[in-house]
Parts: sequence; structure tokens; C-alpha cells
Amino acid sequence: MQAARVILVPLLVAIFISILCVPATKYLEQRRLPTGLAVTIVIILILGLVILAGTFVGGSIGAFNDRLPFYEERLNERLTDFAAFFGQEISVGRLVEGIQPGAAMGFAANLLNALQGLLASFFLIMFTVIFILLETSTLPAKVHLVMRSAQGEGDSGYFKRFTQSLQRYLGIKTLTSLVTGLCVGLLTGMFGLDFPILWGLLAFLLNYVPSIGSLIAAIPAVFIALIQLSLLQALMIGAGYFLINMTIGGVIEPRVMGRGLGLSTLVVFLSLVFWGWIFGPVGMILSVPLTMTAKIALESSEKTSSIAALLSTTDRKT
Repeated sequence: MQAARVILVPLLVAIFISILCVPATKYLEQRRLPTGLAVTIVIILILGLVILAGTFVGGSIGAFNDRLPFYEERLNERLTDFAAFFGQEISVGRLVEGIQPGAAMGFAANLLNALQGLLASFFLIMFTVIFILLETSTLPAKVHLVMRSAQGEGDSGYFKRFTQSLQRYLGIKTLTSLVTGLCVGLLTGMFGLDFPILWGLLAFLLNYVPSIGSLIAAIPAVFIALIQLSLLQALMIGAGYFLINMTIGGVIEPRVMGRGLGLSTLVVFLSLVFWGWIFGPVGMILSVPLTMTAKIALESSEKTSSIAALLSTTDRKT
């Protein structure tokens, strides 16, 4: 998988986009539109969203990369002033080495650069989405036939349970991630922080990784606030991140999604390391959706539901 990630990453992204788009396609088909026309309308909407997002985000990513050395230099100056305040009792070199501000901001830059690389595969992703949506009407029957051939008898409701659970998870997670990104963009914009759209995008992407993702998304923005603004404003922005993620990730998501769709913190961390190693920065974003896909697939069958309980946040009786 690691050797083939140039092909697999766009394919996985296309699969997740298709899962999100299937309900819209089915809705249009129920309004007596031909499948081809329904798919065309959905693809046009996706293209419009991508072009709109690319217009705002593309320039911000380039500008952020250009200003990254300036931010690192300014942060070193702030740390030097901080060390001087304590009468040089603190070594600036050790302080910078311990905090590693370049690593935090470098990770954000690498993640955004990986996103740009993913956009280079845009046409491959879109064509894959088109063909998957065109196959949605016949795919359940094919999967049922394969399962029956492999197991002797097939579970006719397995694929339906699996796809409905996965659509529900991805739909709710995408919606809450979008709200998180909008709140972060408004928060950073209110304080006058550079590139608020970029911080909103980063929060949107990393919200797919519970707990750990929100922390990773907050670190670069707080560092930039520490450089550009005052210490008090940086602390207020950090507190705003904490409040947003506690409200959405800690209260709203569990209530809407149900705690049964949660993953244990250990599984989240291990999946982040594993999929990040295989697929790079994009794999870190896809880590929890990929692990949740495996968990939902295991839960959808009585024979493997006990294995799914090992990944869950709650104890389940089988």
C-alpha cells in the first residue's frame, strides 16, 4: 500500500466522496431523473465547490509557505526576549529545540502541500467518482453474489447496513468538521490573525481525527498568533480552539452520532501512526475514516461484531 499510495490515496478519497454523494444521487433519481443526469448534476456541484475552495485556499497556501521563514525568525526573536526576561538563565537554543516551533509549522505546511498534491489528481478522482456513482444501482447485488460464493450463503442485508452506517458516519463527521472549520475561521479572523481561511481549512481537515487532530490544528495558529499578536491574544485564540472542539467534538458529535460509533483513544492514536506511515500526511486525515470503515464493516456482521467491540469506546455485550 505504501508503494502504491500515488494510486491508492486518490482512489480512497474518491470512494469517500462517492459515499457522501450517493444520497444526493438517489434523491435525484427518486425525482425521476435518469441516472446519468443525476450523476452529472452532483458532479457539477462538486466541481463548483472545489473551484470555489481552490480560489480562496490556493493563494493562501502559497503565501503561507512564503512567510514561513519569517514566522520562524520572529518566533526565535520572541523566545530570545523571553530568555532575556529571566536574565539569560534559560538557554534560547535549548528553548527553541525543546518547543520546536519549526516542526509544528512545518507539519502544517507539509499537510497543505500534500493537499495541493492531491488536487493534482483531481481528474482521476472525479472520473472515479463518476464511475462509482454510475455503479451504485448494481453494486449491492454484486457484493451479495461475491459473499454468497465465498461463504456458501450471503447476508442480503449486510451491504445495506454497512453502507448506511458509513454514510451516516461520514455525513455527520463532514458536517461537524465544516462547522468546526467555519468557527475557527471566524475566531482567527476576529483577532486579525493572518490567513484565517487557511486555519479554518486545517481545522476542517484535522477534525476527522478526534482529540489529536484538534490539538495539531491549534498549534500552528497559536504560534502564529504568538508571533503576530500578543501573548494574551494567543492564549485567547488557544482557549477559543479548546471551546470549539469541546463543544462540537465533546458534546454535539456524541449526541448526534451515538457513542457506539466512537473509537478508543488508543485506536485513534495507533491508526494515526499507521495510516500516516503508509499514506503520508493525507493518510493522517484519512486514518480515522479508514479505521471507522473497518469497524463498521465488522459491526455489520454478527460473526465479527465482537472484534469491532475491541475498537469501540464503550463496552458491548455480544
